[in-house]
Amino acid sequence: MFTSGYLISRAAEMPGNIMLIYIPVVLTRAFGIGKPFFKYVEGLTSHNWVLRMTSFLRVKLFRHVEKDAVFFRGKYRLGDMLGILTEDIGHIQNLYLRTVLPFMVAWLVHLAFVLWLGFFSVWFALAMLLLLALFSLVLPLVSVLANGLRQAKHKNMKLQLYRELMDNVIGAADWIYAGRSQDCLSGYEATDSQISALDMALERYDRRRGLLMQALFAVVIVAVFLWASTHFVGVHFTAGRGSAANWIAAFTLCFFPLIDAFAPLPVAAQESNVYGESLERMNRLTAGEVAQPVAKTVEVEAPFSIQVQDMSFAYEGETKKLFNRFDLQIAPKEKIAILGRSGAGKSTLVSLLRGDLLPSHGGVTLNGVPVTAFGDDISRYIGVIPQQPYVFNATLLNNLRIGRMDASEAEVWDALHKVGLTDLANRLPEGLHTIVDEAGLRFSGGERQRLALARVILTDAPIIILDEPTVGLDPLTEQRILESFFHNLASKTIIWITHHLQGIDMMDRVLFIEDGRAVMDDTPQALLQNNDYFRHLYLIDRGEI
Repeated sequence: MFTSGYLISRAAEMPGNIMLIYIPVVLTRAFGIGKPFFKYVEGLTSHNWVLRMTSFLRVKLFRHVEKDAVFFRGKYRLGDMLGILTEDIGHIQNLYLRTVLPFMVAWLVHLAFVLWLGFFSVWFALAMLLLLALFSLVLPLVSVLANGLRQAKHKNMKLQLYRELMDNVIGAADWIYAGRSQDCLSGYEATDSQISALDMALERYDRRRGLLMQALFAVVIVAVFLWASTHFVGVHFTAGRGSAANWIAAFTLCFFPLIDAFAPLPVAAQESNVYGESLERMNRLTAGEVAQPVAKTVEVEAPFSIQVQDMSFAYEGETKKLFNRFDLQIAPKEKIAILGRSGAGKSTLVSLLRGDLLPSHGGVTLNGVPVTAFGDDISRYIGVIPQQPYVFNATLLNNLRIGRMDASEAEVWDALHKVGLTDLANRLPEGLHTIVDEAGLRFSGGERQRLALARVILTDAPIIILDEPTVGLDPLTEQRILESFFHNLASKTIIWITHHLQGIDMMDRVLFIEDGRAVMDDTPQALLQNNDYFRHLYLIDRGEI
């Protein structure tokens, strides 16, 4: 733009020889051709660097989540994980492309122009230092103060939408069965309308700020024109007015492209709050707040006992402790039922006993060794039958071998025989090699629980946790499943997490959790005789009152 301004003014004088403007002509053509080329190289270089960096972050995050997926249970909601994977990585990418790099370029341009003007006029260079600071500092700061909260609210609402999406997709059938599918959609529409309103408010602010920026920049251009008109005519170029006009146009035009350097800064600044939250979430996710598997193999020998000593635990962001100075001793081959109201922390206790969650105080040990020290090897000692065992889209054989991949077909058939599923396997078109439907839809709830028991039998872990495995089953099926469990696991330590008392007579010990501590702990027979509250619960569960 500088050479173009000079060329336009110099050519207007109609020089007698084309050679007098030949160099400006060549430079103008060279810069004109070079501008898109260098802009492409700049974009290619910056995007290549940023995309390589974010690609590395994506791989690192995926490996972290893949390795420790089980450890996120209860620590992060599925919707939060979706937000991290979809939003936060993109925000970190934009942090460099839209904030860091533009600010670096703008400040360097700001400094370069001020130093350049300083060679001609110190006072005008200082004036431009202050004027351009409106674009590089003041307007971005005002945008942060005026629009930062709105931007952060926009992101939080999108994250809330992700959470609702995950919850409602998982529970879609319940919405449909309840006849409230339209209510579910209405919730999305309301949230989406709020996000759209915020988008419109952000766009209105951007338009007004853009108008203000253009007006202020017009002031800068006029100031440069007035200074050049007085400076070059009155000081340096008294020989001819034409020569002075050449430099006036050159200096004035060269300031026009500066708007391209400063225009992105307000938007970049107001989004910094969003980027900060994304960085914090990413760092918190990978900061080792959850238990990490270790490479070293830890070995303990039978008999196996579990000790919970002075344990306290609260979920992140919550002040209420689910467990507060909680103590529990489980002897080898003991059969213990752990009861409590919904939300009392029964399922959380399962994760703590396996080392999937870290207590904030105290600890859980297996034969004196912290359970967190076992990593993935904890499955050799503690097996779990969850509420809803998952059946993968693979052969029945491979579904059962999840318990132990080197199990022979004879061992698998033996496990199926123990849980009463031999006839079921024989009825399948290709027996053990039949591909079962994803999620095991061809199996009933009781059959899926028996498959989970067969997996545990193949694992041969000495301690088995039953995490409410009969939820949703009818009473007759539930009783049969429990009898099958306790018969096949008679030689194991059993920790049964339950919410009611069906089959409680088969246990050695009953523990009732309330407010993070044990309020009952005795044999079921002793509690029936001596504890009115337990006897009342027992009679209600049997339908006698």
